[in-house]
Amino acid sequence: MNSAPTPKRRLTNYDNKNSLGSRLRAKRLAPLLALIDDVHRQKGQVHLIDMGGTPNYWNILPEGYLAERNMTITLVNLPGSVKQQDEGHFRFLEGDACNLNALPDQSYDIVHSNSVIEHVGDWSRRVAFANEALRLAPHCFVQTPNFWFPVEPHYMTPFIHWLPKPTQVWWLMQMRLGHMEKAKTVDEAVLTIESIHLLNRKMMETLFPGTRIWTERVLGLPKSFVAIR
Repeated sequence: MNSAPTPKRRLTNYDNKNSLGSRLRAKRLAPLLALIDDVHRQKGQVHLIDMGGTPNYWNILPEGYLAERNMTITLVNLPGSVKQQDEGHFRFLEGDACNLNALPDQSYDIVHSNSVIEHVGDWSRRVAFANEALRLAPHCFVQTPNFWFPVEPHYMTPFIHWLPKPTQVWWLMQMRLGHMEKAKTVDEAVLTIESIHLLNRKMMETLFPGTRIWTERVLGLPKSFVAIR
């Protein structure tokens, strides 16, 4: 039996549009909606590719928004990670977002990604992910949490991501932190820690040349960065 959601998890329950996480996400999406509206005015339709996305993410939009903009959203995820059939405005594509060579340049109007690039692996894979995002469409909206924001967004715990790895391992083995379950072994804890590579602003500027790096702030502090083109 699953335990009841913790207060931290309820704060970021994206199925609840009134949660803090949903309200912050809705505010963050304003520049993306402006991009979508611009493309729709020019073309009468919008083809967007979401690298690592899910249909639930898009529930934050007002009812009827996708239909009114004549939108098609292609969701790219690793093979086996999402098993769904194309339905409504959504198309599902299995693939590695760091290598989408089967898709021609400028295949879409907009590339979107939310909190994915920090999970794809080492720096070379983050470079490859960014290159694909810049190649596949004239417009992009790629978000990632800021390393220097004091609350780590996956553990939802202050300062833990600034601690030495052995200390992080110890904490993960003591309790469930945020969205992360309590690790049963050292191996599991290390793999969890090494699956997250948070970025800073300079890294985003390097990965996404020619874009505008927009800063999302919470209480005046830079919470995340979005590469917009």
